[in-house]
Amino acid sequence: MAYSVTLNGPGPWGFRLQGGKDFNMPLTISRITPGSKAAQSQMNQGDLVVAIDGVNTDSMTHLEAQNKIKSASHNLSLTLQKSKRPVPVSTTAPRIDSPRAVIPHQKHGLHGAFQPQCPEGLCPVYPQTH
Repeated sequence: MAYSVTLNGPGPWGFRLQGGKDFNMPLTISRITPGSKAAQSQMNQGDLVVAIDGVNTDSMTHLEAQNKIKSASHNLSLTLQKSKRPVPVSTTAPRIDSPRAVIPHQKHGLHGAFQPQCPEGLCPVYPQTH
């Protein structure tokens, strides 16, 4: 189901696109910047861009879509279609409640200082201070 969003200008609008006719992919909202004009609207990552300022995007290349968005100085009107797929959960940041990873080739010395694990005789020798 399509819906319309009007973002009050000028830009930046706070979203990124992916796809276009030149990529054989529909134009899609790939990222929304937190706190941006786009984030304050009902836009969601993954939504399809059906029209930009009333112009259908079916035959637009990625660059044509970018230029159409850049040319909007006062307001930007988008017709969007909700994504049928759920937005993937980021796996780049560790969960707060997850235990700290232990990497076998690392070991910790006194006070948690990192010390590399090396074959005997190949590690640098540091003078001990007391």
